[in-house]
Amino acid sequence: MMTSVDTELIRVLADPLRLQIVTLLSRETLCTTHLVEETGAKQTNLSNHLRVLREAGVVETEPCGRFTYYRLRPDVIEGLAGQFAGLAQTARATAEANVKRSCA
Repeated sequence: MMTSVDTELIRVLADPLRLQIVTLLSRETLCTTHLVEETGAKQTNLSNHLRVLREAGVVETEPCGRFTYYRLRPDVIEGLAGQFAGLAQTARATAEANVKRSCA
């Protein structure tokens, strides 16, 4: 059973600020103003990171007047967690079966 992990999604989430944004959005839906206050990042920098998260499908937007609110898409995070769970399951089965390639 071969399991692969979405490397593009890992790259997107590997950035410390983007991971902080995802963590904050896991707790509540926030607008850019809230995220600037919470992270201390500059608005332009934050907007760029939110664009990357949106393009990767990690967050979705909700317009509200002159503000845009961001919401985490839990299914994307669950999918990635499932991929890692698959890797762990494969590693456990490999260790239990003592599978190893012989050296020539």
